[in-house]
Amino acid sequence: MTDHKKTVIILAGPTAVGKTAVAINLARHFKTEIISADSRQCYQELNIGVARPSVEELEAVPHHFIASHSIQEELNAAWFEQYALAKARELFQQYPVLVMTGGTGLYIKAFCEGLDAIPAIPPGIREKIMNGYAAHGIEWLQAEIREKDPAFFNQGEIMNPQRVMRALEVMEATGNSILAFRKGNKTERDFNIIRIGLDLPRETLYSHINTRTGTMIRQGLLEETEGLLPFRHLNALQTVGYKELFDYFDQLISRERAIELIRQHTRQYAKRQLTWFRKEKDFKWFSPLMEQDMITYLENQL
Repeated sequence: MTDHKKTVIILAGPTAVGKTAVAINLARHFKTEIISADSRQCYQELNIGVARPSVEELEAVPHHFIASHSIQEELNAAWFEQYALAKARELFQQYPVLVMTGGTGLYIKAFCEGLDAIPAIPPGIREKIMNGYAAHGIEWLQAEIREKDPAFFNQGEIMNPQRVMRALEVMEATGNSILAFRKGNKTERDFNIIRIGLDLPRETLYSHINTRTGTMIRQGLLEETEGLLPFRHLNALQTVGYKELFDYFDQLISRERAIELIRQHTRQYAKRQLTWFRKEKDFKWFSPLMEQDMITYLENQL
């Protein structure tokens, strides 16, 4: 490497684009290990619904931050930043290059650049928003954030009530979008970072999403979700794939409607992920089918 620094290869992109397989092949090529940057695959209790890598995939290359924590734990981007930096320092003692892969844009941004401090939120504002959510549900949250912070509505995780409540309380407390606090000075890391983005034609990506949803159902997603009903209030389960099936178990919608909503909401989530990563200028974009081109590009950067 030209400046003798260690290097982290970031492999990002929308759900169902094929990140896991590419990450494993890159890690094998560079003889290294993988740090996940997925805010849901880290939970031990979630498997099918979060498309956790298979046992064979996890055995092919060591992974970190996969099934490593409980849904009872409250994890966030600031916590992940410290966890992933510590894990990278540990792995750098053995490897000059690491691979980080995932679709949680804020986790990746926190690891690469750090997070700007957000002012303390007065308890009264937080309580008012939580009470509104408890009384009126996520549709109320989404309507509020659409009106008060359209930038977050267009870019953020609007299916995640915890993230929407956080964005609302920051807007109400400071008068500024939570996105404004992510545009300050970047923290310089003492290692190199190379960002790779994966994308596919929209029709192909949506076809992958639709097919994968059917596979999840056949693998037992309904049974997995039913076992999680006692924990449905936790932040970890405010997640596409589970929320729709909770409504099915509550007899609010049919099984077929729940499955169609999973497909629809996953497509919407993939679109938001692409919006997030596309606005990051340091990414070099490839099709997941272009692995040799990726390797050539990476070797020229190292």
